[in-house]
Amino acid sequence: MNPNQPLLEIRDLTKKFSIRGGLWGREVGAVQAVSGVSLSVHRGETLGLVGESGCGKSTLGRCILRLIEPTAGQIFFKGQDITQLSANEMRKLRRQMQIIFQDPFASLNPRMTVEEILSEPIEIHELASSRNHRMEKIHRLLDLCGLRRESLQRYPHEFSGGQRQRICIARALAVEPEFIVCDEPVSALDVSIQAQIINLMQDLQKELGLTYLFIAHDLNVVEHISTRVAVMYLGRVVELASSAELYEKPKHPYTRALLSAIPVPDPTRPRQRVVLKGDVPSPISPPPGCPFHPRCPQAEGDCSQRLPQLVGSGHEVACHHPNT
Repeated sequence: MNPNQPLLEIRDLTKKFSIRGGLWGREVGAVQAVSGVSLSVHRGETLGLVGESGCGKSTLGRCILRLIEPTAGQIFFKGQDITQLSANEMRKLRRQMQIIFQDPFASLNPRMTVEEILSEPIEIHELASSRNHRMEKIHRLLDLCGLRRESLQRYPHEFSGGQRQRICIARALAVEPEFIVCDEPVSALDVSIQAQIINLMQDLQKELGLTYLFIAHDLNVVEHISTRVAVMYLGRVVELASSAELYEKPKHPYTRALLSAIPVPDPTRPRQRVVLKGDVPSPISPPPGCPFHPRCPQAEGDCSQRLPQLVGSGHEVACHHPNT
């Protein structure tokens, strides 16, 4: 692999979910969950992915791993187009690509002990030559994720939410992946526990050389952990920049509205609130032109006619009239 080549690159990725109705169950429409998204993730970085609920963040993450099959587009992992791989070929590749789900309780089998949960991926991918070797790996996973070895014979319901998420992280690390999709991994946790999990993930990234796609709606968390941030709206990426630049100088009106909603801890320095009009359009029938124009405070005539492309050097924005 070329060292300058992105670890992951997606080109014009699209996912549509069919809507069927009538007596014969014919397709009567489609939900455009992801529309022509192109992104790259470089080795060792954390790309944050933010946006309102329903904008397509989680669908995009699952499409990247082919947990959901994309409708169109290409996904390159280490230079290889994985959309062309068979199920058996993808199974071998999944060692290198893992996911941490949002709900740590729903994503763990309640009938399996921690030892069984962590043993399963190791056995499936044949990563241990003996039981002792497997237990050595499991003990190291527990140590890495801050779990006690006495926890091995316990079940998921016996742990707190933060401990369950640590088990999910340990399970993802069991196959020694290079790339992990983090699908809102702290949104179901208390604020104090969120900080512990975020710090753990950063420590693991440094120690193991991991690369993250970090999906979240909490902009404070994303700012803290991300190298770069992509902002999604109605299935499209509307802005992409380094974390520092995007939070300091947002160019897209939707990004500015999102950032204005972040609570300010100092009441003597209130942030000017940007209130958007109307509701998010339906992904079944998105508006023509720029998908944000029905709610945009600076929309003009051409905004409803032409779809803006993501352009720029370093700081990319999909807007006909960006704030410069």
